[in-house]
Amino acid sequence: MTGAAAPDPPLRLTTRDPAETQALAARLGRMLDPAAVVALYGDLGAGKTCFVQGLAAGLGVAGPVTSPTFILIAEHAGRLPLQHVDLYRTESLEEIRALGLEELFDGEGVTVVEWAEKAEPILPARTIRVRLEGVGDEPRAVEIAGLDPERERALRLDSAPAV
Repeated sequence: MTGAAAPDPPLRLTTRDPAETQALAARLGRMLDPAAVVALYGDLGAGKTCFVQGLAAGLGVAGPVTSPTFILIAEHAGRLPLQHVDLYRTESLEEIRALGLEELFDGEGVTVVEWAEKAEPILPARTIRVRLEGVGDEPRAVEIAGLDPERERALRLDSAPAV
C-alpha cells in the first residue's frame, strides 16, 4: 500500500513556570528563518502570549510584547521582523483573510498566530504548530509539531534537564 507518510509525532516538553516557557520559546525563536509561521493553540490562560514573549526575545525584539487582542496584529523589530497576530476576537475566516495574513506568511519576518485554529484553512504547510496545555500556576505541557529533525533535536537537547 502506498501513500503519504504519517507525520512525525510532535515534540513533547514540560515547562514548570512562565520563565521556562519563555526560555523554550526563545530557543525556538533563535532557530527561525524568514517567512517562518508559528501557530499557537491552547485555552485562555494557557500561556500563548508568554510563549510569544519568549519567541520575541529569541528574535532579538527589544521592548514589551503584549497580546494585540484589539488591534489584531502588532509588528516588532528584531533580528527578523515579528508579526504577532491574535485572532481571539475574530468572527469568521473571511474577516481573517481580510487582515492579509497570507501576505504576512510569505514575508521576510516571522508570523506568530494566537488562536490559530481560527485560521487553520489558510496556514501554510510549513507552519510550526505549538500547543500549550495547563492554566494558572501548574506546569505547561508544550507540544511542537512541524520542526525539521535537526531543529527538533537541538530544541530537545537544549531543553533536557541538567544531570
